Amino acid sequence: MNLAIPALSQDEAFARIRLLRSPNIGPVSYAQLLRRFGDAIAALEALPDLAARGGAPYKAAPVDRIEREIAAVRRAGARYLFHDSPEYPALLRASQNAPPIVTLKGNTALLARNAVSVVGARNASAGAVKLARDFAAELAAHGLAVVSGLARGIDAAAHRGALATGAADNGGGGTIGVIASGIDIAYPPENAALHDEVAANGLLIAEQPPGTEPLARHFPHRNRIIAGLSAGTVVVEAAPRSGSLITARLAGEAGREVMAVPGSPLDSRSQGCNQLIRDGAVLVQSAEDILELVTGFDGIARSSFREAGSAFDVPDFVAPEPLPDHSADISALLGAAPVAVDELIRQSGEPAAAVQFALLELEIAGRLQRHAGGRVSLAT
Repeated sequence: MNLAIPALSQDEAFARIRLLRSPNIGPVSYAQLLRRFGDAIAALEALPDLAARGGAPYKAAPVDRIEREIAAVRRAGARYLFHDSPEYPALLRASQNAPPIVTLKGNTALLARNAVSVVGARNASAGAVKLARDFAAELAAHGLAVVSGLARGIDAAAHRGALATGAADNGGGGTIGVIASGIDIAYPPENAALHDEVAANGLLIAEQPPGTEPLARHFPHRNRIIAGLSAGTVVVEAAPRSGSLITARLAGEAGREVMAVPGSPLDSRSQGCNQLIRDGAVLVQSAEDILELVTGFDGIARSSFREAGSAFDVPDFVAPEPLPDHSADISALLGAAPVAVDELIRQSGEPAAAVQFALLELEIAGRLQRHAGGRVSLAT
């Protein structure tokens, strides 16, 4: 079985996939386990004992299920990309809770391009669709990779505009489609031809295993990848409560540029963009406006949509660290309401490592839920 992972043994590559697919393991716990145990093989062996200390029995993902997944990735003409591969995009790695493993299909050279995401309403107006298509074509012509989510409306227009500039190998920036399903599932069905065209002439990225249908809970995860890949996010048209605004918020939290196209206050599809501009996003009306903001992006956003925090620390996934002498007894401090981990450390009086280790045990046992902003609660 050849996973084509440089400097990574086949056994370790398999173990990493199995670790991430095991119950109650997400990007945070995956990173913590690799840091504590040095590799995924040792982390898998430790899972039952960690879960028992958290108060529950545990079984890792079955080996045969991972074998079937790898075979499905191969049949789809895709491959895996691991967090520590030289190809893994630096901006995505620097974003919070970056996916440890994704599957790719297409031109992986696009991962090295400067990128900008173009997102917006599924039920977009004809004028907004044309604007998104024209923006994407000009951005791609200037060598930027245009990132979007292969949804109806603005997303599809952005991909089509970028594809119209020709192959990325001929100087165009190309397009990257990030999907909420497995790499082999086209959604929505009417975009199946576009899905295939992006895979053939651009790049498809999926976090979910092959065969996974897109569920509502998958889309925010997809949105964080769209925002994380890009120096900036442009919202062309969006309702006040929409997935596009989630992507913009995630881009702002990561310290990236947030841009929005203004629209009529009488059109509900423009209210989300107008709200973003009111809250500090940069008003853009042309591709030149976007290029000025994202070309040569140095990590300091000029938009003030959200106060940019300090850069996220990139976890050292592979350097093992000593286990604490004990895990903290923090169960009594946890409830249904999310609380910051720093607050648990203060109130417990325990070392940070002991509190983090206790949280890891509870999470693997299925008793802990992680929330945005480094907060945790008991699982409901």
